[in-house]
Amino acid sequence: MELGLEQDPVNILLEQLRAIAEGAIAIAPQLLIAIVFLFITWGVSKLAQFVLRTSLDKTSLRKSLRELFQLLMGILIWTIGVLVAMVIVFPNLTPSSILAGLGLGSVAIGFAFKDVFENFLAGIIILFRPQMRIGDHIECEDVEGKVEHIAIRETHIRQTDGQLVIVPNSILFKNPVWVRTDQDKRRVTVACGVAYDVDVDEAREVITRAVKGCDSVRHSDDPVQIFAQEFGESSINFEVTWWTGSAPVDVRSSRDEVVAAVKRGLDEAGLEIPFPYRTLTFKEPLPVQQKAQADAQATGD
Repeated sequence: MELGLEQDPVNILLEQLRAIAEGAIAIAPQLLIAIVFLFITWGVSKLAQFVLRTSLDKTSLRKSLRELFQLLMGILIWTIGVLVAMVIVFPNLTPSSILAGLGLGSVAIGFAFKDVFENFLAGIIILFRPQMRIGDHIECEDVEGKVEHIAIRETHIRQTDGQLVIVPNSILFKNPVWVRTDQDKRRVTVACGVAYDVDVDEAREVITRAVKGCDSVRHSDDPVQIFAQEFGESSINFEVTWWTGSAPVDVRSSRDEVVAAVKRGLDEAGLEIPFPYRTLTFKEPLPVQQKAQADAQATGD
């Protein structure tokens, strides 16, 4: 049994294509208007971002924060433009149906990109923080280094060994962050021991004089503090505290200079920095000692 002409698959396909073509021709004017409107939207977006960038450049906001405002401005304008273009092409669409579709889509996208949005919101909050700036040295979750860039989703940290670490902003937001260079100075402490037969006051004076003589030590406004801290196993231990620059290289350089100066000052004053001493007491005489005494007596005989 042969198929009728109206049931021929080829004819059915041609009818469908013809209907699609007629529909496309019917909405061609609306489609052309929508395309023109999207071009206008593009121009308005560029103009608005330029005006906003010019205005924000005169403020003290961070560069990343200014870029965020420009991005949000562009997204807002393009969202409005696309919605208007959709209404032009499909007049049956209503604002309520579009908003309903956007609501359902937002829920689905929110679940799918939960971590991305979490980092995005954390990045916005971090950008508004004045405490962590580009160039600061920070430490968070075993990552320590210099902040090179703060983006919307991540922060770039250059470690002291030259490696670049890209940290998600949610980690910096949810965990404690040590900002080493929040101030231009930092307190450094080292321990120094002197022998028990050394006069404590004299040792304190020698150490203080040595620390204050270092170029890296700030002692005009911030005092150098020397405290006798404890009775050690073989020494009186001092806590030596001073202030220097806050950058990690400043701290290391100052500690090196102070340790060398204290050692040199104590040596010149004749004050001993002792090695650990051990005194061993035995309940019974050692066999070696008894044998040596026996040998001595035998020789005397």
